[in-house]
Amino acid sequence: MQAIRYEAPTTIEAAVALLAGADGAAKVLAGGTDLLAQMRSGMVRPALIVDVKGIPELTAILADRGGGFRIGAAVSGAVLGEREDVRAAWPGVVEAHELIGSTQIQGRASLGGNLCNASPAADSVPAMVAAAARCTIAGPNGRREVAVGEVGTGPGHTSLGRGEFVVDIRLPRRPPRSSDAYLRLIPRTEMDIAVVGAGVSLTIDEGGTCTDARVALGAVAPTVVLVPEAAQALIGTRLGDNALAALDAAARAACRPIDDKRGTVEYRTTVAGVLARRAAKIALERARSH
Repeated sequence: MQAIRYEAPTTIEAAVALLAGADGAAKVLAGGTDLLAQMRSGMVRPALIVDVKGIPELTAILADRGGGFRIGAAVSGAVLGEREDVRAAWPGVVEAHELIGSTQIQGRASLGGNLCNASPAADSVPAMVAAAARCTIAGPNGRREVAVGEVGTGPGHTSLGRGEFVVDIRLPRRPPRSSDAYLRLIPRTEMDIAVVGAGVSLTIDEGGTCTDARVALGAVAPTVVLVPEAAQALIGTRLGDNALAALDAAARAACRPIDDKRGTVEYRTTVAGVLARRAAKIALERARSH
């Protein structure tokens, strides 16, 4: 049996060097909640594991001068949930991350790990896409910044090149009267994979009219889907019945799900519209209080 090498670098440069020199046979350990399960089941067997939790930048949450946040890719859900300033600005993102697994798993699971696992049903990713989050990627050619929605390219596959890994997630500054929400449907009450997930972020003016919105869906296509048509259904309205019906229809139209043991194509498509509508209502109520 091939031995697995384990390294715990303390700098980004050292991590990049290890990953780049592993000839594609390395895995990054941020939280490990997916990686260790995949190794135990025999799905993956890396020659090298690079544990990035010892890199200070990856376990820090920093408030930008502009009012946004930089969340290290290895920050756990338990730590993120204790940051009231992040929760106040982006409750949907925090709540989505807190839906991942049990209390014990929350002590390990990270936004970066959930993103790079590239599951179409990942809970935190639709919320981050709706938030217009971006991430910093480090690699042999330096650093680059991309939208969170550009990282996953299909189930289990990412756009990261050899030697690259996600350093942090950037949540932008929130204008006044803005908020977000994330909802999912699962077969059980806890600790299950989403049949459908829906994230909505919006801004309203003083009169209650929506001036900006983003809607993202999970588990309805090979990657998380940003739905501009659903957002346009809300913008310029006060989210009355007609606007929500248009949102529902646009969300359904964007779905390209599969049939599996967790749900049929028809069921997932219907649920996507329902969850988008409900998430929009929650985001609206929250925006009114900001």
